[in-house]
Amino acid sequence: MQRQMWLLAAACLLFQAVDRVATAFPDPELIGYWPLATDGQDHSGHGRHAVVKGAVQFNAIGPAGEKTSAITLDGASGFLEIPTAADWSLGTQDFSVSLWMRPDETAQGAGDLISQYDVRRQRGFLLGIKTQSVTTSVANAGHLQFGIDSGVASEWTDCGRPGDALLAFALTVHRGSLYAGTCEPGAAQSGRVYRYGGGQEWVDCGAPDKSNSVTSLAVHRGELYAGTGKYRVAGSALTESENTNLGGRIFRYAGDRQWIDCGALPNTEAIGGLVVFRGELYASSLYRPAGFYRYDGQTGWIDCGTPDGKRVVALGVYHGQLYATSYDGGRVYRYDGSTWTDCGLLGDNTQTYSFATYFGRWYVGTWPSGKVYRFEDVDRWTDVGRLGDELEVMGMLVHNGRLLAGTLPLAEVYAYDGEATWKKLMRLDHTPDVKYRRAWTMAEHDGRVYCSTLPSGRIYAFQAGHSIDHGHPLTPGWRHVAAVRAGNTLTMYVDGQVVSESAAADEKPLDLRVDTPLRIGFGANDYFHGSLSEVRLYGAALTSEHVRTLAQPR
Repeated sequence: MQRQMWLLAAACLLFQAVDRVATAFPDPELIGYWPLATDGQDHSGHGRHAVVKGAVQFNAIGPAGEKTSAITLDGASGFLEIPTAADWSLGTQDFSVSLWMRPDETAQGAGDLISQYDVRRQRGFLLGIKTQSVTTSVANAGHLQFGIDSGVASEWTDCGRPGDALLAFALTVHRGSLYAGTCEPGAAQSGRVYRYGGGQEWVDCGAPDKSNSVTSLAVHRGELYAGTGKYRVAGSALTESENTNLGGRIFRYAGDRQWIDCGALPNTEAIGGLVVFRGELYASSLYRPAGFYRYDGQTGWIDCGTPDGKRVVALGVYHGQLYATSYDGGRVYRYDGSTWTDCGLLGDNTQTYSFATYFGRWYVGTWPSGKVYRFEDVDRWTDVGRLGDELEVMGMLVHNGRLLAGTLPLAEVYAYDGEATWKKLMRLDHTPDVKYRRAWTMAEHDGRVYCSTLPSGRIYAFQAGHSIDHGHPLTPGWRHVAAVRAGNTLTMYVDGQVVSESAAADEKPLDLRVDTPLRIGFGANDYFHGSLSEVRLYGAALTSEHVRTLAQPR
């Protein structure tokens, strides 16, 4: 009897505690609540049940270590879709998202967590984790991003010229800062790395070696790596560089202006691409002889071979495989960790230049057709249109739901409409009396996309809609993520702590009203690869205290 009385008293205390939490933190205007334990049912009482698409595994272990409390998505086809209904729409109102997520340990891109975005109207919202390889660099690596849009965009802003750059060959975000690797071709100059200081200020982080270029940048195991090279400036129809020092070496940043030599690729005068694949750092050669190597962690580079002796230059990872562009024949090659597969010739092109993942599909830029192609399967490519009258498609990335691409010979930037046409946004370089101008490479930082140019050497920034990002990879394991729109302010939380916040200058909130479905685990970037649990969508702005409560595993 005493044991029963004790259990009853304990139960009363528990219910009182739960009641106090519920009173202190009532769910404000809960639009939908999907625990994602054993099914996609909505537990908000509104009946907004999710339809399962592709490979979705229920009954996974959740954030509190409990069985049957999460779903696992394969990163290639699986997501959940909630049809749009006439009785709810985000519009201009405040809203919040709360969820638990754990990216797969092998996932490099991770993908979209939740989104509702209409690509034709460029309207809606997206929340996800992004890794983007742009031309020869890893521009963003595992960065959490939250954005809203209503078909609006800023002007392009001149962010200055790093040093005496002919161009910024490489752009990447490391520990919340934007870095640029330059080509500075004078006889007494060398390629350097700069950190963006805001406005038109670039802070000199030193020259890794004496060659004229820092051709690639990547973050590997929390450290910034740079590849160097003797860029043949005549390849851009300019006077050849007076600096004849060879590059072909990889360096690790040690802070201030210090760089640690991590070795050289054999017989290599310039590094082509850097990429992280299955936890290892890889590098390629820009010029002949072709070369592709894996870093041994000290100063050695292990020869991994090339496909039929062809150069593999720009490197990117898509759905668990490494892909490479080539300047030898306009083909794309795929690497599975041991062998190469020829994925086919893209039209009548002689070179392939860049990659981007958009709505889970793989896109490639080319020369000399100035077209972009979508990968369907080995030897199957779909032509998705030419960018104006341009000849070469260089840097491509997805910025707040929009696929952007830079070009040669006029250094223009275009946005893809989702079918087979491209809209010109801006010409960035107006240098007179030159044959080629390039919109070379891109990276996202602090809610904007940055694009480098040749031969002016200047970097420009652009913002679609309103977005924020967290320029640090997330700690592995289960993480609680929340995103809040309160008026014109966007805020992101990780494990109950604010990691990014920004207020838009516009007085009128963006209207997010769309007819497209709400998707969990998919969006304009890619399919999410990992586990999700306890997804909530609110029609109001959560307080920091409420977010901290939701961030406690239950």
